[in-house]
Amino acid sequence: MVDGESLGQIGPGLVVFVGISREDDEADADYIVSKIVNLRIFSDEGGRFNLSALDIEAQLLVISQFTLYADTRKGRRPSFTDAGLPEDAAKLFDVTLGKFKQTGLAVETGRFQTHMLVSIENDGPVTIMLDSEDRNQPHRG
Repeated sequence: MVDGESLGQIGPGLVVFVGISREDDEADADYIVSKIVNLRIFSDEGGRFNLSALDIEAQLLVISQFTLYADTRKGRRPSFTDAGLPEDAAKLFDVTLGKFKQTGLAVETGRFQTHMLVSIENDGPVTIMLDSEDRNQPHRG
């Protein structure tokens, strides 16, 4: 909800908060979109995480969230210096939205760089943090 106006609303699916760093580019968007829509986090008939957003034709509410890049290591006020500059982040967020839409899933969003009231009803709850930087890290094991 922005200024009393409901901008995006979904049924069963995922709320995706997207944080964009100063270092992110289109390859990061490709990785995140592919990972999110293919991650098997929905239950099958047996109650096991076996189905992806694509499998269940999930709806997506994709919201830009620069505060995901809050650095709280020093002091008591978070620093957001790692977050992408607004003009760069807006462009990459739009690219990311386009990539989500190309998956064929229903995609809703809010309004970039605007105070939003977001209501979420978690069914689970399952909350998973993904970072495109992880694709450059060795696998554990």
